[in-house]
Parts: sequence; structure tokens; C-alpha cells
Amino acid sequence: MVHGFHVIIPHYGFWLPNDPRGSWSEFVESWELARFGKTTRNLKRRTLEQLTENELIQRDEMRKALKYPPVTLTGRQALGVAVGFKTLTQKSSYTIWACAIMPEHTHLVIARHKYKVEQIVNLLKGAATTQLIHEQLHPLAQSSKLGQRPPQMWGRHQWIVFLEDDEQIRNAIAYVVANPMKEGKPQQVWNWVTPYRGLGPGWTTYR
Repeated sequence: MVHGFHVIIPHYGFWLPNDPRGSWSEFVESWELARFGKTTRNLKRRTLEQLTENELIQRDEMRKALKYPPVTLTGRQALGVAVGFKTLTQKSSYTIWACAIMPEHTHLVIARHKYKVEQIVNLLKGAATTQLIHEQLHPLAQSSKLGQRPPQMWGRHQWIVFLEDDEQIRNAIAYVVANPMKEGKPQQVWNWVTPYRGLGPGWTTYR
């Protein structure tokens, strides 16, 4: 039985459907990227360090061909995303066990709720976007026309890993907590994240 989810949300331009590292996309939706070939659908994805020099050059060219600049959040923008997450999490009583907001992607470990996790993630992304616009910190604000909402700062899709037992949940939380430190950044501690206490007897779901 699924008790939680590890969600990886790519920011715009971070992981492309025909990325040389492989992807989970079934087709290339953007015409700007279509000239670089079909989707590289592969569940066993590679890291940047595993790419050849030619593949790294290809990925760089693909990112340059995007309609908008790839999104790389600053520390201040990451804080804005966190405020948006906090506002919605507290308003909707979501249980989020871990969160790491990285420059090019965001990790969340979310408990199972009555609502689909995809719906929760979409609402979280919307709340973060609204907060960044409110603070005039949206990373693609310069790409928007006067009076119009900025382009989408998130990737089209997210990856969702189903967590079926206590060990998987704890491992996912540990991975997310350690993620910033792997990139030489401080550990992220958010007061709206619920400490994980274990599943406990009779635990099934959250509201």
C-alpha cells in the first residue's frame, strides 16, 4: 500500500524530453527541441558526469534553443518558493515530510492524502508562482509581456516515486534532506514541514 510520495519537480529547462541523460517523456512537445531528435525515454537515467563531451555540448545547445532561459533559482527566489509552499500547506493542512528547493529542481516527500498527489503538486507550484510574482522575483519575469503573467517556471512534468513502507519513506526523507549538502549548500529546515514519526499501527492516510 502506498503511504507517501517522493516528488521531483524540474524547473523549466532542467530536464528535457530528449535530454542525452534519458527521460521519462513519451514525446517531444516543444518544436524548439524537436530538431534535436526524438524523446530519449529511458527509466535508467544518467547523471551529467556520465555524459560524453559531445552529449554535453548537445545538451547545452538544446538549452540555448529553448523559448525562454532555463530557470536557475537564486537563494532569494528559493525562499519565495518556500513561502508559497508554506502558505498553501498550512491553509490546506497538507503533510509534507521533507522539502529541498534547489536551483534547478525541487524535491518533496509528501504523505498520502485523499487527493491525488499530482493535484497537490500542481497547487503547490501555483502557490509558489503566485508568491514569486507578488514579491517581483519570478525568474522569467523579463520574458513576459507587459501586464501578462510570466511564462511557466516549472517543467511540464514531475517524477513521482511511490513509497510503500516505513523504510522507503525514511530513505526518501534522508535523500531529500541531504540533497542541498551534496551540492555544497546548507541544509534546508522549514517550519511548515511535518517531522516524520513513523506510520504507526492502523495508519492509512491523511486528510
